[in-house]
Amino acid sequence: MHPVDETELPLAGILVIDVATVIAAPYCAGILGEFGAEVLKVEHPVGGDICRRYGTPTARGDTLAWLSEARNKKSVTIDLHRPDGVAVFKRLIEKADVLCENFRPGTLEKWGLSWETLHAINPGLVMLRVTGYGQTGPYKDRPGFARIAHAVGGIAYLSGMPKGTPVTPGSTTLGDYLTGLYGCLGVLMALRYREQTGIGQYIDAALYESVFRCTDELAPAYAMYGTVRERHGPTHNDFACPYGHFPTRDGKWIAIACATDKLFVRLTEAMGRTELASSGLYGEQKTRLEHRHDVNEIVRDWCGSLNREEILKRCFATGAPAGPLNNIADIFGDRQFHARRNLTAIDDPDLGETIVVPSVIPRLSETPGKIRHLGPKLGQHTDEILENLLGMSKEEISGLKKKRVI
Repeated sequence: MHPVDETELPLAGILVIDVATVIAAPYCAGILGEFGAEVLKVEHPVGGDICRRYGTPTARGDTLAWLSEARNKKSVTIDLHRPDGVAVFKRLIEKADVLCENFRPGTLEKWGLSWETLHAINPGLVMLRVTGYGQTGPYKDRPGFARIAHAVGGIAYLSGMPKGTPVTPGSTTLGDYLTGLYGCLGVLMALRYREQTGIGQYIDAALYESVFRCTDELAPAYAMYGTVRERHGPTHNDFACPYGHFPTRDGKWIAIACATDKLFVRLTEAMGRTELASSGLYGEQKTRLEHRHDVNEIVRDWCGSLNREEILKRCFATGAPAGPLNNIADIFGDRQFHARRNLTAIDDPDLGETIVVPSVIPRLSETPGKIRHLGPKLGQHTDEILENLLGMSKEEISGLKKKRVI
């Protein structure tokens, strides 16, 4: 793999305007930026994106979440509540290839920035619209967040102990990141269509839909048999056994996933209990599922008798599918993460410190993405963009500042 100049990245020459907040739509814009697009983060002059205040504060006045998630973006401040601000924004739209937004339906329309208006200004514009429930339907005006999407989309109901309180699956906003990924896929397909026809389009992405799309056979099983899957806790799976999380002697956890009979044989070899895989006991998946409580207890007892590293060593030796439940400290010490360079250290000149963030994925063999810089300061690039991209004079820019438009 040869070093790639930024002009060789697959999205070089694409201009993205990110007028969204927090995670989903900005995450899509961030991915585009990692692969060469120029991303303008349009923010309100007072306070900016609320993501600047989410997470662990930094000495710069924003947060570590902002530094990581707003990577590669240029901050441009514009007050879209003001007619002069709307006029400046429309001039940016003339130059743009992609617009990412996540206001409630009707908000942009209220500012005179409907899809019809923007499409008339720039017929080739591709617009990603992210909301909790989409642009249509009886719930379209409701506020939406990832936790609500996890609930409405069906995965929160499945998370937790049987008959216990449903829990959110992890503390990160999975629904936001999923929707950002689906949104990015939509943007790339729309750009491909524009390449063929010259015509732009908008992508209507809903947080709950992204979550619901990841629920395997829930829908067909209910439609055909009326099956309602319930919470099963950490060691129950409808299709395989043993398949779950088990505590180890040293107070840690391990994941084991025997999806086939052959994999169960490998686990019994690691346990030194090959008789468990005989046809008279638990050699067939059907039998293991019928006696999942007994099988899980056997595996639980074995895991509880050994430290996690010893269990992993034995499982890896036989090819049994197992892995540690890593916390972030474990991840920082994990050889696989380091071998794949999943962590990137970047020196931030404003903080005078090195910030470690997740690296760019996916990994392209010829044109891998880049992190050029961390999240910008509020309005850091306003003058640069208005002057160089829109051709505004210093006097015009000064006038907009005096009127608090930018």
